[in-house]
Amino acid sequence: MVDILVFHHAQGLTPGMRAFADDLRAAGHVVHMPDLFEGRTFDSIEEGLGYINKIGFEEMRERGVRVADDLPAGLVYAGFSFGVLPAQKLAQTRAGARGALLFYSCLPVTGEWAIGPWPKSVPVQIHGMDKDPIFVSEGDIESARTIVATALDAELFLYPGDQHYFADSSLPSYDAEATALLMTRVRVFLDRV
Repeated sequence: MVDILVFHHAQGLTPGMRAFADDLRAAGHVVHMPDLFEGRTFDSIEEGLGYINKIGFEEMRERGVRVADDLPAGLVYAGFSFGVLPAQKLAQTRAGARGALLFYSCLPVTGEWAIGPWPKSVPVQIHGMDKDPIFVSEGDIESARTIVATALDAELFLYPGDQHYFADSSLPSYDAEATALLMTRVRVFLDRV
């Protein structure tokens, strides 16, 4: 059993995000999933990003980081797209991190938005689609490859397709086959950290 702190994507805490957390709970894990948007959900990524921009990306990331203040050390941090911002920061900076699961996004370890090098003691899995225009075209895939090349325990899993939120069962972008494989890989990861 692992304690996991999961951060939702830019469309908010959707039913598909809740279902993902429930699947992990059914496997025996303790899942904390804060609602960083205070009940708001959005019909599109663009609408969600508009809300995040209104509040400020830095403030939204720090909302997530502050959630961890009330939780014990020794967590696995998981983030979906926008949720990677607080998850990756916590995994890289909070003492005692057991691991990180990064879905659809990955921040660089150098340059703008960088938090620094990946910590050697923190295993990480990164998941994305090989033709996702956001994950591939915005440089996330290169950031993921850099982490995999430099970290001691890092895996990058690419799935065939062009959807961004492919593991959210409540959205039209959902890919059941890719999500089943993703969940198998996540369960293996959680069983070994």
